[in-house]
Amino acid sequence: QVQLVESGGGLVQPGGSLRLSCAASGFTFSRYAMSWIRQAPGKGLEWVSGINSGVGDTSYADSVKGRFIISRDNAKNTLYLQMNSLKPEDTAVYYCYRGDYVLKQYDYWGQGTQVTVSS
Repeated sequence: QVQLVESGGGLVQPGGSLRLSCAASGFTFSRYAMSWIRQAPGKGLEWVSGINSGVGDTSYADSVKGRFIISRDNAKNTLYLQMNSLKPEDTAVYYCYRGDYVLKQYDYWGQGTQVTVSS
């Protein structure tokens, strides 16, 4: 069955970096667009970034543009999110989602990984 397993979260100081990974299984990873979506404490879900299948066109929320980089390794069935210049407001649980981020149609997501940005 479809599984998405996030990892790489943790505690980091403001200005620091983290790289999140999402290991996918149970489907042909290369054929699907993927996204990172986060949920900060007490807030709703916020779409962060998406990457298409194929050539992997990318898109970012304004709040992370220029700081985060989404990528994928189809040979390893893995989605990544490189997060640089982290801010306290980036503190959230980060989830990887399978689906079309333009149409906002998602069908599977992982259990999430906690990112805490604090001094």
